[in-house]
Amino acid sequence: MRAGPSQDEIRRQNLGALLRYVHIHGATTRAELTSALGLNRSTIGALTADLAGAGLVSEGTPKETGRAGRPSLVVRPESERVHAYAYSIEVDRLRAARVGLGGAVLDRREQERPRGLTAAEAAPLLAGAVKEMQQTVPADAVCVGAGVAVCGMVRRDDGLVRLGPTTGWVDEPIGAALAAELGCEVPVTVGNVADVAAFAEHARGTAAGCDNVIYLYGDVGVGAGIIAGGRRLTGHGGYGGEVGHMVVVPDGAPCECGSRGCWETQIGEHALLRAAGRTDARGRDALLAVFEAADRGDARAQTAVRQAGDWLGFGVANLVNIFNPEMVIFGGTMRDLYLAAAAQVRSRLNSIALPACLEHVRLRTPKLGDDAALIGAAELAFERLLADPLDVG
Repeated sequence: MRAGPSQDEIRRQNLGALLRYVHIHGATTRAELTSALGLNRSTIGALTADLAGAGLVSEGTPKETGRAGRPSLVVRPESERVHAYAYSIEVDRLRAARVGLGGAVLDRREQERPRGLTAAEAAPLLAGAVKEMQQTVPADAVCVGAGVAVCGMVRRDDGLVRLGPTTGWVDEPIGAALAAELGCEVPVTVGNVADVAAFAEHARGTAAGCDNVIYLYGDVGVGAGIIAGGRRLTGHGGYGGEVGHMVVVPDGAPCECGSRGCWETQIGEHALLRAAGRTDARGRDALLAVFEAADRGDARAQTAVRQAGDWLGFGVANLVNIFNPEMVIFGGTMRDLYLAAAAQVRSRLNSIALPACLEHVRLRTPKLGDDAALIGAAELAFERLLADPLDVG
């Protein structure tokens, strides 16, 4: 017979559960923690004392209670002291942020990314942004890790970017390159940008409370982060969610992945700009210009937006039939396309999706906006701490 968990294991699990709750929900009273975690008051008191002793949380009286009697102490994450670094490597820009325990973005940097930049070239730029931010970090601050969001297929075991068609990356070791540049002992975890954005929106954004979510992310290409049964669905090696490469037009236009007729050849940046007659333009600003032109009555831009919106709804309907989500979130350039062509998206969805799958699905834009990728990358870094708060130095 297998022995049950030891008292120390139970204690560590409870510490992780309490810290995770405060990390996600923010300042919480001991009374609320007692109710939410199903533990008695004395256990909650002992756990918060342990976490406070480790410098992970602080306790204090609430500013106002409005009730008579002794107020319940409030437990707060030590956001300024305990932090992670987050990076988002996108087609046209590099972003870095310092994110405190509790999800607050404490500092950030952003710079343009020349297309064609390799991992070896991107790593020192990102490390330089961190070194700038470190100049204002409190002396007693603790960095628990770093997380990277990148456009491409990321191998879960070691963070190798196996393929990034829109960035031109093939087998790029961005995690190892960045760790070497930082010269620190904290772990660097790499994830797909759509996957980590879905992680963030599920934890503290639009999808909080939803256990089945699809987060569509667009830049030049299209990917998805999928939450199924409250868990991230990333596939065997971590390559799940490449919905932009599901073939929707057999023998259609060539795709950067090497196939033909992929979904992103109908709704991605190149497809929309080509349909609008703007083949010399590129980037998010160029896409926004098409949407603005369509709104002003430009006939060709309107046709391009309607066509892309129709194809967006086509793909979403198929994803709704396959995964039966409660919510579909449109992020990156997919947000802009959805807002410009919501009528076409909804019409196509209504005509294709199975009624049983369609009746409860909600279409939304990200609450966290562009910060979803950074906050999600930070969540990757915080996972080790939240799993065992006493095992992280």
